[in-house]
Amino acid sequence: MKHSVEEITFKNGLKTLVLNVPDAPVVACEISFRAGEFLLGREKWETAHIMEHMMLGSNSNFATSRDFQAALEKNGAYSNASTSAYDITYEVESAHFDTARVLGLLTQALERPVFKSSEFKAEFGNVAEELEGRSNNHFRTLNIAIREAQGLCSVSDTERVTLMQNVIKDDINSHYNATHSIQNARCIIAGNVTSEHLDVLAKLKLKCATPRISMPTETPIHNNSPLVIIKKDVPNYYFYVDAYATRRFNQRERDALGILSTLLTDTLHSILFGTARERGLVYAMGSGQQHIKDYSSFWLGAQVSKKNASELFQLMVHSLITIREKGVSEKDLQAAKLYMLGNHERSAQTVRSLLSRYSAPYFRDDTIANELGYEQRISEVTNDDIKAILATVLSGPWMLGLLGDVASDHATQLYDILTPLFSN
Repeated sequence: MKHSVEEITFKNGLKTLVLNVPDAPVVACEISFRAGEFLLGREKWETAHIMEHMMLGSNSNFATSRDFQAALEKNGAYSNASTSAYDITYEVESAHFDTARVLGLLTQALERPVFKSSEFKAEFGNVAEELEGRSNNHFRTLNIAIREAQGLCSVSDTERVTLMQNVIKDDINSHYNATHSIQNARCIIAGNVTSEHLDVLAKLKLKCATPRISMPTETPIHNNSPLVIIKKDVPNYYFYVDAYATRRFNQRERDALGILSTLLTDTLHSILFGTARERGLVYAMGSGQQHIKDYSSFWLGAQVSKKNASELFQLMVHSLITIREKGVSEKDLQAAKLYMLGNHERSAQTVRSLLSRYSAPYFRDDTIANELGYEQRISEVTNDDIKAILATVLSGPWMLGLLGDVASDHATQLYDILTPLFSN
């Protein structure tokens, strides 16, 4: 999607990234605060999440959350909010003609929330329901358990339901007053952005004066045995293999990892997943990367039957060692690049999807993603880049996580299959 990029710091101090998309019929906006769960400690972990549920609710102009949402959604606008270990993010999307009004409602909610006891009780129940529902997602459950075992900021959904009992309404007020400042916020707005829209953001006023809060320091640790979550009623194995580098990769390295993912799992003709499908070993498979303050990671994951698990793991090891040592053919490399370029264009056809391309790096550390140079970046990645970045992620801490009706001896066998991959 054609767009221009400009960073603005308003007189009120709000740092904002403006993604201007001429003639776009809608505008999307996100305002994110470094206010996540890591700031609260385990005892009060769920405070941030409950507060996030209450923020787009009753305020000085609206008696109830339903009244506020009815006003915001009047002309088909959309709102949502989310909480991670690091941030709380509020988002709105609206028709262009309605954007100034919707942004005004968003800033009003951020400026003057009223944390009512009745809404605290209601959202307390809603958060518990949300967490109970999420605990049925086996991939999510496994991912959180791996993060915990690696010493990263994370708590299981089941434990979070228990920890909620420690949160009282005064905690909500305290967390808001400690975190929701202009200096601790970052904003992105995308669409046919006008001066009227920007004026609304420029007038946002928050009483809190907290400076920008830093990301926590996290160092992944290696585990010498597999993490196993036994669920007798889950016949297949859910698994992740996570590998970490104890530094954050630069853009060239991230692009090389992206191409590696495409080569391994992104298509039905990919080196790893395509071969596994031909052998009837697995229905679906994925891989990806993550970059936080002090580390970068690469992961592989799938759901596989007990009888196919060992063969799939052997294929993973063979595929990765071959790429690390010999690279890939020029034909496969160019095919992966073409796929990535086409997929990149296809997946950014709305202002909201465009905004999502910029949000993670900007909200993390004010980095402005070079999306306009994506084609050039991908074209410059070489076979040597891919071999080097794979060698890097395979030389750091790693972990195998398994969930299902997993016998301990089989888990050890699968771990032992992977071990040569990380022994170099």
